[in-house]
Amino acid sequence: MPVAPATAGRSLEEILSRFGGSLVGDPATQVSQVATLEGAGPGHIAFLANSRYRLLLQTTRAGAVIVGPRDAASVRGSGIVASDPYVYFARVAQLLNPAHLPGPGVHPSAVVAAPIPPSASIGALAYVGPGTRLGEGVVIGPGCLVNENVEIGEGSILWAGAKVYGGCRIGAGVIIHSGAVIGADGFGFAREKDGSWVKIPQIGRVVIGDSVEIGANTTIDRGALDDTIIEDGVILDNQIQIAHNVRIGARTAIAGCVGIAGSTRIGCRCMIGGAASIIGHLTICDDVVVSAGTFVAKSISRPGTYTSTVPAQEHGHWLRNFAHLRRLDDLAEKVRQLEKRLGVMEKDS
Repeated sequence: MPVAPATAGRSLEEILSRFGGSLVGDPATQVSQVATLEGAGPGHIAFLANSRYRLLLQTTRAGAVIVGPRDAASVRGSGIVASDPYVYFARVAQLLNPAHLPGPGVHPSAVVAAPIPPSASIGALAYVGPGTRLGEGVVIGPGCLVNENVEIGEGSILWAGAKVYGGCRIGAGVIIHSGAVIGADGFGFAREKDGSWVKIPQIGRVVIGDSVEIGANTTIDRGALDDTIIEDGVILDNQIQIAHNVRIGARTAIAGCVGIAGSTRIGCRCMIGGAASIIGHLTICDDVVVSAGTFVAKSISRPGTYTSTVPAQEHGHWLRNFAHLRRLDDLAEKVRQLEKRLGVMEKDS
């Protein structure tokens, strides 16, 4: 597997001074890029998060490795011992791969109808509407639409083609990837007796906290009356649908293709697996893990892991099992009748 191109080198001594940890080997060892244990070369730093793969430490060509305390004795050359090797690796990866952002200024083809700070960057064919306020260092990528009266906090980035509807508020240090749509109308309609639909104006906003990341083509609908709220530190994968008036608690992580219906409340520090479906007007408490593909149809009031998926199996086997499921009501009734008869027999004896 090819690895990313090398960046400016850093010594293990410098990395340790930034992030802590314990040294194994030579503090002057230079690394310029991260890589896997299998694909690394002498200028790379790799990591081992699972001791089951400890043997890879004997064959890797990495110039340095990041390991946990249990695996420190298996390091052949230089390395760093950290309490959580994967988190430590993430920080080193950030250090060696800083974001390459455009410099400040407004592209001649952009349309900007609001005053912006000199440190902001507005890309080609972008639009910034009247009444919008941008913080220092905000990047609005090519083709972005930022409508009227939007607030975007310091250091936030909208990559090419992101859209923010009017009145929404985005915090500091937010990353919104290409194709994301923030603040489109929620799915609010009233049904007439003849079956036709009457649109309900969606007059709430989307309010996004600080340090949030929103994946490509994810959509977050504005509230019908109150706001849709994404709290600080939430991370959202690609192609997620968040309906109107949803609230997502701080530091919750949601994987791709999840759908969350309107007015649901999701707590802090939750993790929701890919393609999970959550119906509306539910409450999910803090520290809940929802497995991939799970259908959540009622509120969850206790922390823990919740799963409703059926793993894939051979089709004929599935058909036989489903045939049994269709008879569960009859079987349950038979069990009740048998329990009653058994109770009578025990009483008579």
